[in-house]
Amino acid sequence: MQITNHKVVSFHYTLTNDQGTIIDTSAGGEPMPYLHGEENIVPGLELALEGKSVGDKLKVSLEAADAYGEFDPAMVEIVSAELFDGVDNIEVGMEFQAELPDGEGVQIVRITDVDGDNITVDGNHPLAGQNLHFDVEITDIRDATAEELEHGHVHGSDDGCCGEGCDCD
Repeated sequence: MQITNHKVVSFHYTLTNDQGTIIDTSAGGEPMPYLHGEENIVPGLELALEGKSVGDKLKVSLEAADAYGEFDPAMVEIVSAELFDGVDNIEVGMEFQAELPDGEGVQIVRITDVDGDNITVDGNHPLAGQNLHFDVEITDIRDATAEELEHGHVHGSDDGCCGEGCDCD
């Protein structure tokens, strides 16, 4: 079976940056499953996996634009500590959900600097602006279930979704 849209694909990976530093890996753990064609992984990697089969191993190098995108300075803002009412100790690295400017949803922002009452928040993905290098081995490919297709992602024991009666959609 080959990787095509609406297939659930599982793969082991090691992710490194341009300096060769390991950013993330599934080594020693379970392979990562995703629903192909639903933008559940970075676009460049999904494109590179198209047509591959179980047992295939590949190295994929992605420019930032094909991974988590270019770093956008417009997504960095200095805000007042008053916006974090109820948070006793605001620290660099903390993440919060912030309402999008159009009011149509939320995004995750990270605290990148604390200067008294001035808090710098960054809405860029932590890997935005970085070239990424994946070392991948395909371990399984199967047809997606109707529920997975309806929800647009894989359901299983450790996917963060409860499966039956799932309210993740």
